[in-house]
Amino acid sequence: LIAGNWKSNKTTSEAMEWLQKLSAISFQLSAKECSIVLCVPFTLLYPKRRELDLLRLPILLGAQDVSPFEDGAYTGEISARMIKELAEWVTIGHSERRTHFYESEELLIRKVLQAKKEGLRIIYGIPDSQTSVPSDVDIVAYEPPSAIGAGKSAEDPIEANKVIEDITVKQNISAETLMIYGGSVSPENIASFVAEPSIDGIFSGRASLDAEKFSELIQNASNA
Repeated sequence: LIAGNWKSNKTTSEAMEWLQKLSAISFQLSAKECSIVLCVPFTLLYPKRRELDLLRLPILLGAQDVSPFEDGAYTGEISARMIKELAEWVTIGHSERRTHFYESEELLIRKVLQAKKEGLRIIYGIPDSQTSVPSDVDIVAYEPPSAIGAGKSAEDPIEANKVIEDITVKQNISAETLMIYGGSVSPENIASFVAEPSIDGIFSGRASLDAEKFSELIQNASNA
């Protein structure tokens, strides 16, 4: 699985330009090789949904956060029911949400429950092997904070694989749950990560902002 995270980037016009560039790049992608999820800001979910359908690109949409509440008097919050109308996925527990917005484990579990209630699939981020993983999440993304935004991965693929194996065993994570790695993955190093036996995919930030680099990520992962 190749997941991209745009974080707090791109206007609507910039997002449409990205899609047009990606559409113009010729690459062959088999559903048997990998799935693609793109997590974008709330402001881009609707225009992205419309344009992806028009261009028939094999990309699933994800939101970058979800409210811990249902619909109601929660000004500024976006509920899981609202997201479900436009996206299939949501990422919860990203290291930046934990660090900059002080999101607690209790709050994150409430978000997971809301997302599951509405049928959203979940990419759940954890910064280390000691952080607990709620039951029934679809994907666990191991994201060491030291590697996020580092420009080049601060973690060796073999070491990342060992940590993911440790997480899987210690927390008794089911075989159906995908384990992916996030931390400055690039087209140049992606093959070394996805070649590891316990790494089922990657979660890319910076590289996903560039259509050409994102295409290279997909192609290099497929080839690997």
